[in-house]
Amino acid sequence: MFNRRDFLGLVSLAAGHQALAQSATVRKATKSASKPAGDVTKWVNLAIGTGGHGHTFPGATVPFGAVQLSPDTYNEGWDWCSGYYTTDTSIMGFSHTHLSGTGASDLLDILLVPRVGDVKLVPGSRENPEEGYRSRFTHATEVLEPGYYSVMLDTPGIKAELTTTERTGFHRYTFPANETSHFVLDLFHSAGNPEKTVGSAEIKIVGTDTITGGRVIHNWAPTRQIYFAMQFSKPFASADLYSNQEKQSGTEVKGKMLHAVVHYKTADSEKILVKVGISMVSAENAMLNLKKEQPAWAFDQTRLRAKQTWSRELSKMEIETDNENDKKIFYTAMYHMMCAPTLADDVNGQYRGMDQKVHNVDAGQHNYSTYSLWDTFRALHPSFTLWQQERVPQLVNCLVRMAEESPGGMPVWPLQGGETFCMTGYHSASVMAEACVKKFPGIDWNRAYKQMRKRNMDEDYEGLAFYRKLGYIPADKQGESVSKLIEYDYNDWACAHVADAVGRSDDAAIQRERSKNYRHLFDPETQFLRAKMSDGKWAMPFNPKATGHTKEHRDYTESNAWQSTFGVQHDVKGYIDLFGGREAYLKKLDDLFAQEPGVSNENVSDMTGFIGQYVHGNEPSHHILFLYVYAGQPWKTQQRVKEVLDTLYHNDLDGLSGNEDCGQMSAWYVMAALGLYAVDPVSATYVLTAPRFNRASVRVGGGRELVIEAKRTSIDDAFIQSVTLNGKPLDRLWVKHTEIANGAHLVFTLGAAPNKDLGADPAVAPPSLTA
Repeated sequence: MFNRRDFLGLVSLAAGHQALAQSATVRKATKSASKPAGDVTKWVNLAIGTGGHGHTFPGATVPFGAVQLSPDTYNEGWDWCSGYYTTDTSIMGFSHTHLSGTGASDLLDILLVPRVGDVKLVPGSRENPEEGYRSRFTHATEVLEPGYYSVMLDTPGIKAELTTTERTGFHRYTFPANETSHFVLDLFHSAGNPEKTVGSAEIKIVGTDTITGGRVIHNWAPTRQIYFAMQFSKPFASADLYSNQEKQSGTEVKGKMLHAVVHYKTADSEKILVKVGISMVSAENAMLNLKKEQPAWAFDQTRLRAKQTWSRELSKMEIETDNENDKKIFYTAMYHMMCAPTLADDVNGQYRGMDQKVHNVDAGQHNYSTYSLWDTFRALHPSFTLWQQERVPQLVNCLVRMAEESPGGMPVWPLQGGETFCMTGYHSASVMAEACVKKFPGIDWNRAYKQMRKRNMDEDYEGLAFYRKLGYIPADKQGESVSKLIEYDYNDWACAHVADAVGRSDDAAIQRERSKNYRHLFDPETQFLRAKMSDGKWAMPFNPKATGHTKEHRDYTESNAWQSTFGVQHDVKGYIDLFGGREAYLKKLDDLFAQEPGVSNENVSDMTGFIGQYVHGNEPSHHILFLYVYAGQPWKTQQRVKEVLDTLYHNDLDGLSGNEDCGQMSAWYVMAALGLYAVDPVSATYVLTAPRFNRASVRVGGGRELVIEAKRTSIDDAFIQSVTLNGKPLDRLWVKHTEIANGAHLVFTLGAAPNKDLGADPAVAPPSLTA
């Protein structure tokens, strides 16, 4: 296991602090229709997250699509994990795969570059684009819409337009009159240094209008295979192949640094279209995908279908508000929630497994990639169990297959047939267990538990042997030992539920008891979770704002003792008892928000969005605001959630407080704005907070809706006075999944002052491992 910070080696940190050349969009109430009318795609602002540290891409894709066709402005450095950053003024070209908001980089496959003039096979520098095939551009000419991207490439004077289907990219380029028009296909372009990442490649010219090929990449995912089939609407005047920038004879070439160049003479405003199918199996499958999904040269129809697909999916939630910025933030967040996981099978049902072998999915199933599980188990996957219910069994079955096929076992952070082992824990177990407890059909739980048990009970994975034997992981034996323990505690909790479901109550008892291992690292004197050494003594020196007791021994993953001390999600009641009761726990929780922000011993790029020592820009903090509900002061949750929604999400380039992380940062916004958050997803419950919108409806499938209303007399009414569920008053501020997943009506009455009695009784606290 390593974290994202280790992978990138803090490359180009200084670049991440560039001043954004933009004006902030002030959040204010504006007059508009209260309900999104017709096409809700108009509320999506794809520029959100392309600045700051959001790491999103602005290009074309469809929901959960395998192809993300987007411009690459640079391919190295932390703020270019998606290949695009808003301060850049030149574009390298357009590649077909991207990561959405991750803290590590990979993909950027199959770069196509439209040009006029001399052939250049290197991109050139951002400072001097004319050195290579880069083109200058301005954001003023960009058009960003769900399923469509367009920009004017100033240097060659070419208009670029992009759209997609699930497995194909579709390009349309409008050229000037020129006898030296051409395309460069750069198969050496990758995320990071291609000298290190590109293992091998091949390109084949087929006839006068087609190129096929593929490559093997060794990057964040240790080994990936990606193949393509590319067709042009106009026959080539000529075509050239290059290896190591030397022109080759013939129509096929194999090597490492490969390029193809196809030449044209173009008339003024002549359009040349390019269709590209991709596959992780073979170029033949890429061609099958292309023929099935993109048989015609109908660019506008493909663009329209992509937009209609987005409109259908985005319309699964409708909100009523007079604040246009809130609408844009909400629907852009929904959009980003559907950029991962990504489809990873072909139209014939074949896919490349985690064992690098070719497999076939069963009828009605799909294979997926890009599971940022350490992030997304917290809010993204719980949200899917409401508004993407039909997709949940497919996603879980895919995780089960991955566990069976992968040499690494249970998925941790799988990417296109490779396991990155990124981040702590093995939260595929958490996603599986949530689906089990919520009784999703079509999943073989005996088959799933066999893989879960192997990791949980037998394997010596990243300190698990110490965890099982000692009840903690010694800091002198494993890095990030405290965070690993917290995550393993939750994974135990998850596995116990599936163990019960398949009749392994003996395992479940062990796992539930072991999920209390956090007790072994709780220091009653300082009231922090702290690292211990092999001899059982506390690791010294200790500073709660430090990531570890020395720079060489980080004890916490992208966090410090302040955030990690509140990392217990499944046994909050037991944890409160460990503190000595609610009063002591609440004091510590209040202290978290009163501290000076920052980390004392190093610069941690992922730790952003500070409110005191609460760090909204990174996922370990995401449930913390809701812990007040467990401790009897839910009004503080309502207050803090509003603060985050008001101050840490914006309709702007720097609109996210941290990495998007494949939808988790956005999922937090969507769920919190709806007034629901799953602190403990495996418990199949949601904590309630004050909804942001006057009315929201969530289509949960089967023609049913979850309707959430907020009755307020003023925009400043942010505290819950009372709640009804299907017309019946609630004396608690949490609901069961079964109470809302088949449709329900939640009505919140809000006021300007807190109701400190509602939800305060310990008897109505959300459920916990400890009763």
